[in-house]
Amino acid sequence: MVIERMAVVGAGQMGAGIAQVAAQAGIEVVLADATPELAQKGLTRMAGSLERLVEKGKMSAGDRTALLARVRPAERFEDCARAQLLIEAIVENEGVKKELFRRADALLPAEAILASNTSSVSITALAASTRRAERFIGMHFMNPPPVMQLIEIVRGLQTSDPTYKAVLELAKRFGKTTVTSKDRPGFVVNRILIPLLNEACFALEEGLATAEDIDTGVKLGLNHPMGPLTLADFIGLDTCLYIAEVLHRELGDDKYRPAPILRQYVAAGWLGRKTGRGFYTYP
Repeated sequence: MVIERMAVVGAGQMGAGIAQVAAQAGIEVVLADATPELAQKGLTRMAGSLERLVEKGKMSAGDRTALLARVRPAERFEDCARAQLLIEAIVENEGVKKELFRRADALLPAEAILASNTSSVSITALAASTRRAERFIGMHFMNPPPVMQLIEIVRGLQTSDPTYKAVLELAKRFGKTTVTSKDRPGFVVNRILIPLLNEACFALEEGLATAEDIDTGVKLGLNHPMGPLTLADFIGLDTCLYIAEVLHRELGDDKYRPAPILRQYVAAGWLGRKTGRGFYTYP
C-alpha cells in the first residue's frame, strides 16, 4: 500500500508535528482534535513553526505555503473517513485511546491502517479493541517530530507483515530512521529513558546536587544534548510519571518505582514547560 492520504488525531505538539512531517513528504493530511478550534490551533502552531524556518532561511516561502495547503483542520471526526492511515496522538489513557480507535475502525475503509503514537500503552491491547487488529501498529515519534530523526515501530501480537512493511516504507518517505520493538512496556526508548529521568529525580530529592548540577553532569559527563530534569520538563512530568507507573506495574520490579518528588510535582500541577513550572521555571 502506498499511502497518500493520512489523518492525525490530536493536534497538540506531537500531533501537529506528525502532520507537518507527513505534509512535508507530499501526503494530504487531515488534522483532527476534540473540537474544530483545537484542530485549527494545531494548524496555527504548525504555521508559526514553519514561518520561523522561513525567517532562518531553512525553508522557502513557497514550500511553506505548499506544505500548509496539504493540511486540512477537521470540522468533525468524519472528515478523517478517506484516510489510508490514521495516527492517534492523544492523551496517554488506554480507555480514551480504545474509544477513539473503535470510532476510527467503524469509519475508515477496511484496508486502512490504524496507528498509535503511544509511548507506553500496549499496541496489542489497543488493536484488540478494533476489528482490524492485523492492520494496527505503533508509530512512536520522538518529540518534536519535525526535528527528531527516530520513529519507533511497535508490532502488536496481531500486526501483519504487510502492515509493518507499509509503515516502514512510509517512515522512509518521511526521511526518518526506524527501530522495531516488540510490544513490551516502554518499548525500547522509554524502557531505557524513564529510569534515567526517574533516577535524576531521586538524586534531586536526596539532595545529591542541584537540578542544574545534575543536568550539567549528565550533559557533559555522558555527552547528552539535554540534562535529564530539563528533558523531563520538556516531555511533561505527568507523562513521565504515567510511563514510570506503567513500567513499575507491568514489569513488577521496584527499580521502576516513581520518585516521590515526581509524584508531588504532578500533584501540584507543576508539569514542566507546558505549565510554566517543573524542575525549572519557564516564562
